[in-house]
Amino acid sequence: MSNLFEITRLPRPFDADLGADARALVPDATGDLALLIEGVGGSSPYLKNLIGQERDWILPALADPNAAIEAVFADCKGLAPDQLKPELRRAKRRVALVTALADIAGVWPLERVTEVLTDFGALAADVAAKSELANLIRRGKVPGQSEDDVETAAGMVILAMGKMGAHELNYSSDIDMIVLFDETRYDPDDFYEARQSMVRATRNMCATLSDKTADGYVFRTDLRLRPDPAVTPVCMAMEAAERYYESLGRTWERAAYIKARPCAGDIEAGHRFLMTLKPFVWRRHLDFAAIQDAHDMRLRIRENKGTGGALNIPGHDMKLGRGGIREIEFFTQTRQLIAGGRDRDLRLRGTVEGLTALASKGWVPDEVAVKLSDHYRAHREVEHRIQMVHDAQTHKVPNSEEGIERIACLMGVDRQELIADLTARLTEVHELTEGFFAPDAGAVVKPEPIKVEFDASVLARWTTYPALRSSRGAQIFERLKPELLSRLARTAKPEEALLALDGFLAGLPAGVQLFSLFEANPQLIDLLIDIVGTSHALANHLSRNASVFDAVIGGAFFEPWPGLETLTQELKELLGAEADYETQLDTARRWTKEWHFHIGVHHLRGLIDAADAGAQYAELAQAVIDAILPIVTDQFARKHGPPPGRGPAVLGMGSLGASRINAMSDLDMIVIYDPLDQEGSDGKRPLSTRPYYARLTQALITALSAPMSQGRLYEVDMRLRPSGTQGPVATSLASFTAYQSDQAWVWEHLALTRARVVAGNAELGDDLESFRQEVLAKPRKTGKVLRDVQDMRDRLSAAKHPAGVLDAKTGAGRMMDIELVAQAGALLAGLAARDVHSGLEGAVAVGWLNVADAQTLKDCYDLCWSVQTAARLLSGKAIEADKIGEGGAAFLCRTTGYDKIEDLQAALVQSYDTAAAVIARVIKEAADEPDQGPD
Repeated sequence: MSNLFEITRLPRPFDADLGADARALVPDATGDLALLIEGVGGSSPYLKNLIGQERDWILPALADPNAAIEAVFADCKGLAPDQLKPELRRAKRRVALVTALADIAGVWPLERVTEVLTDFGALAADVAAKSELANLIRRGKVPGQSEDDVETAAGMVILAMGKMGAHELNYSSDIDMIVLFDETRYDPDDFYEARQSMVRATRNMCATLSDKTADGYVFRTDLRLRPDPAVTPVCMAMEAAERYYESLGRTWERAAYIKARPCAGDIEAGHRFLMTLKPFVWRRHLDFAAIQDAHDMRLRIRENKGTGGALNIPGHDMKLGRGGIREIEFFTQTRQLIAGGRDRDLRLRGTVEGLTALASKGWVPDEVAVKLSDHYRAHREVEHRIQMVHDAQTHKVPNSEEGIERIACLMGVDRQELIADLTARLTEVHELTEGFFAPDAGAVVKPEPIKVEFDASVLARWTTYPALRSSRGAQIFERLKPELLSRLARTAKPEEALLALDGFLAGLPAGVQLFSLFEANPQLIDLLIDIVGTSHALANHLSRNASVFDAVIGGAFFEPWPGLETLTQELKELLGAEADYETQLDTARRWTKEWHFHIGVHHLRGLIDAADAGAQYAELAQAVIDAILPIVTDQFARKHGPPPGRGPAVLGMGSLGASRINAMSDLDMIVIYDPLDQEGSDGKRPLSTRPYYARLTQALITALSAPMSQGRLYEVDMRLRPSGTQGPVATSLASFTAYQSDQAWVWEHLALTRARVVAGNAELGDDLESFRQEVLAKPRKTGKVLRDVQDMRDRLSAAKHPAGVLDAKTGAGRMMDIELVAQAGALLAGLAARDVHSGLEGAVAVGWLNVADAQTLKDCYDLCWSVQTAARLLSGKAIEADKIGEGGAAFLCRTTGYDKIEDLQAALVQSYDTAAAVIARVIKEAADEPDQGPD
């Protein structure tokens, strides 16, 4: 038999008499197999009994254990109702025996052992439940259901929980289940009758599995994981369960649902139910508050089960005790709860699989995941051997030397070797996991003593803020407070930083999650202090959107910018994973805020300069529009049909078109469509072409700008479309080209120099770009263009006045003034390039700017852009040097290259005057010349 049954390790017989007795049970066994049966029989009375009961079956079964299991499963599926109890018990006996022998011999790894035990548990539950329901349906007790509905269990589903859900069942496990039924399959008037039948079927199913008869039992069943088990029926309607989890669900129930799996009954309905629970189980933000909840659960278990205290191997609980199985499971599940809402790859049921995924994403060090996985497998092996001895639902190492010797024998080692191995493994598990749950248990690093006397009135009012009104939020904050104050004391102006932090705390609607995040990641406190002490705008944004801190913990926060293609693909994948339109829009808002925060922090920390920040903000906006447009179009098409013709294209104008926007920029856009020869849409509610695209455009604007639970994406400005606010909100290609060719004003052609297709039909986009270049390439009279430019300068000067020296956008010689000159240069030179520097070089090429003047304007513009980009990160409004604080002033100086704010202001004044003088001179000189160009 040894050639068929590849034994890799053999236990020693526990004693000769028992070994010989056990061997006599299967007299035909020879060689290695005989030794195996001797050792098993000598060590485990339970397995010895099974070998005796199945002596005629076991040897053929061991020739091919996998085939034997398949045959047992097949027999179970065809059992008659009156044979369920005895035959399921017989099947369990055979599954347990062949699995135990394959396990002990090393033929099957742990995963195969637990898989077979789990699959049999699911099969037994399915067969028993459907048999009961078939009986009730035949008797007319399940309203509206026929024999055809037995296959889907009349809407009943059994959710496997715990080890059964994760395919990790052990030899003597209870099977944890939650039984639900799909109430939508029943007429509302039949609900109570249907529920009564489902309850009866569930009770009978459990009795079939768990009643002890002369043949033993199949599985003990445990239904206590269902919502509020003391008062709810054993089978609940899915809608009632969903309401419970939405309103009353607790962290331990979220953790339990990590492993939940439909295993019997109406599997499809079970999957639908689990989909509805995704928002409950997997929070959108990093849920570091789960650490404290898990720690509290661990302490309660230790207290209730008496498993705390020092490590002592005899009597130690391998599941709940120090360094045991539950410690590894809690460690893994809590990490999954923290990050699984943001990363679907972490939503795995198995413990080892979960650890591997966490390590691959950087949430757990690789060496920790490897060690815990190894210890987990070893712990489960010991647990199995403990349960093999007497088929007892126990996880405790025997207290007696003889008992430990039996376990050691089944593992092929001696007693002292087993004790030493267990001691080392349990100790290391405890050391690897305890610091995660209870960091205070180790040495506490106290913050530096505070040498600053902070305003007591400011500190006193913190307890009145919404984020600190809950007892839990207040407790966590009290633990954080010394570190916060210590770091505030080390800032350049502590009292100023304190007031900035005060404003941030006042704006927080809640604190538990954020404070837990800081407690678990103290390095974030420095970033918080840096932000609140520098940028009021970013601090205000943070107080309303504190979850953007999650992105910093993600691992790639300080890596280089990924680029437009990667961003667009990432957002499209996220949106594609959501079925609900509103959820898609909220997902886009949350994602965009995180990347917006990413750019702001990188700029604030000096990792990128103003030019990089402007380009990144623009790429982010384009990625959002490109990903949102098809979502909006699909949603609109459900009612009105697909877009007629080639569909829409979005033309980015202004700063968006020039690929350079700031933290507060609106998005200037024009929507252009090409219906080809189609007069309307083909849908449930068809629309003619013009109103179709007008309403689609309004839907796009709403998707981008409407405030939702996650805020808004961008403000949208459509005033640059043909005829401005008087024209249609969406423009056909034919109308757009005709207007630009025959009716557009010079200022509209100036605007066209910065236009760029950012989303929509690619072919239409190519045609628009070709037309744009064709329009720009037409020769023009320099004097007329520049007289119109001067007229625009005069109008802008009359309409908008600079708010101060640090307002680098509006006014003579400032950003908009230089941009206007660059657009004129691009238009006169017929350039396709959209950036300011290229436009100024175009002005040189046509001869109305010399190289020195162009360079002067480039330098002035770059300084203005640096100031404007920094100012919009500091505040949404105009800034003043004496009101932006020490941190804000330092940031402005750092980003522009000046030592003092006074030096920067002086440089700006000189820059404005110089640029204004250059622009006024060159426009006047060119405008005074006779018109050159076509008539």
